[in-house]
Amino acid sequence: MQDSTPMPRHDVASPSPQNANINMPSPKWFKYSFITIIVVSCIYIGLQLIGDLAAVPALSSFSFFMLGIALIIALGFEFVNGFHDTANAVATVIYTNAMPAPVAVMWSGFFNFLGVLSASGAVAYGIIALLPVELILHVSSSSGFAMVFALLIAAIIWNLSTWLLGLPASSSHTMIGSILGVGLMNQILHAGFSSGLSGIDVAQVMKVVKALLISPLVGFGLAAIAFLLLKMSLKNKKTELFDAPEGTKPPSFITRVLLICTCTGVSFAHGSNDGQKGMGLIMLILIGIVPLAYSLNKTMDSNEVQAFAALSEKSAHILAVNPSQMDTTTARQTLTQYIQDKQATPETTLAVAALSNNLGKLVADYKTMANIPENATINLRNDMYLSSTALKTLQKNNQMPTQLTNTEKATIAEYQKDLDQATQYIPTWVKVAVALALGLGTMVGWKRIVVTVGERIGKTHLTYSQGMSAEFVAMGTIIAADKFGLPVSTTHVLNSAVAGTMTANKSGLQWSTIKSIILAWVLTLPCAMLLSATLYWLFSKLI
Repeated sequence: MQDSTPMPRHDVASPSPQNANINMPSPKWFKYSFITIIVVSCIYIGLQLIGDLAAVPALSSFSFFMLGIALIIALGFEFVNGFHDTANAVATVIYTNAMPAPVAVMWSGFFNFLGVLSASGAVAYGIIALLPVELILHVSSSSGFAMVFALLIAAIIWNLSTWLLGLPASSSHTMIGSILGVGLMNQILHAGFSSGLSGIDVAQVMKVVKALLISPLVGFGLAAIAFLLLKMSLKNKKTELFDAPEGTKPPSFITRVLLICTCTGVSFAHGSNDGQKGMGLIMLILIGIVPLAYSLNKTMDSNEVQAFAALSEKSAHILAVNPSQMDTTTARQTLTQYIQDKQATPETTLAVAALSNNLGKLVADYKTMANIPENATINLRNDMYLSSTALKTLQKNNQMPTQLTNTEKATIAEYQKDLDQATQYIPTWVKVAVALALGLGTMVGWKRIVVTVGERIGKTHLTYSQGMSAEFVAMGTIIAADKFGLPVSTTHVLNSAVAGTMTANKSGLQWSTIKSIILAWVLTLPCAMLLSATLYWLFSKLI
């Protein structure tokens, strides 16, 4: 299970006292537990998927093949993600001897699993919002398949390349870069180079990029402050917190508990945030290939569906006196254009009203989501997606009608949330599959990244207080980002937090490593964009 590839030399003055922990052989029960988890999870995932597919018309052999390949590639991305990001969570507990390495890896994997299961889905669909709207609406087309395959394969290639070099590059940066590359190439193929950046949602991209750029600075600064506050508060007290571990001797009980708690928090937070990137792409795949089963939230009961229908029609008449005066085809074209260019006109609000009015009538007729026929499912979901995205954009850009009262605005906001509830859901088996892939990736490839974090960032070994401060800040930053639906990099936050504690402790930094990490940070976006754009162009010709 462990990676035995020799690591590059680093300039720590003496051999690492944690080498014995890093190279500790896995206990006998590890292998059997590992196999049991894989078998049980695969059985559960298989039964759930079979149950979902049994409720819809049989897939063609080609569709079934494409579904299998796409899921394997999507889960492969999460597997490689485990090499990078999840390994960061266990670095401090391993290098402070708070937990034996094999146990730490399994412990982290378990809490990643719980984090993935608790994920809200906000980050997952925030990632999807970066994709070109026309590809989201027609994900079942050849262009849709080319998009999914291109961005996933590009992300896997870059993540594997940086892992082979032992660099803790960001899977979040990689995925964002892959998405941007696909969006730009799609625009170039359809409108040429003169179209500029109209193929991507620049506002949403800037929101995500800001989060990815600011979070390492937050990690560095807050970890340094946390370490200094801890040092000041315990200045006159005898404590082992500021000592480096001696050999393989574990810390005291209290210190050990604190280190394990912060590792647990980072693992849980990582699962709830990073795991969602794969979830969103898997949902795109399922919606494109099996729309009847996954396009709409079939867990909504009849009362919720009827309440949604009533709210749709009510919102439509708030936005327009006569919402039926625009046909649905024109409304779709109007909103698609608006989402691309953000230029609101009186027809924009009328288009939202027209689609909302039509949605209310259709859903009321069907009574439950399960009664919606296959030929109507995709259009219904696309109309919901267009309405929700348009409403969010109108509200964000202060382009809503000015005459609306506070009560009417509250009604529209409630309707927009109901639209998201109907379309932005993630089946439990998808979460289990992502959690399994993340955990397996961590167990197979954790050592390279752990050694980089533990030995190659600072010139001295991690002390207990440094590990605790770095993990605590990383945990808080990731949880906060998850609440706001922002994808941040666990790798960058934790690495910068470790560097912050080293700086605050005047331990010194190994600038050769820092430069390599910064170089990977700078190159990830453009390289991922170039890879995905090239692959999208190639797959568009082949599929």
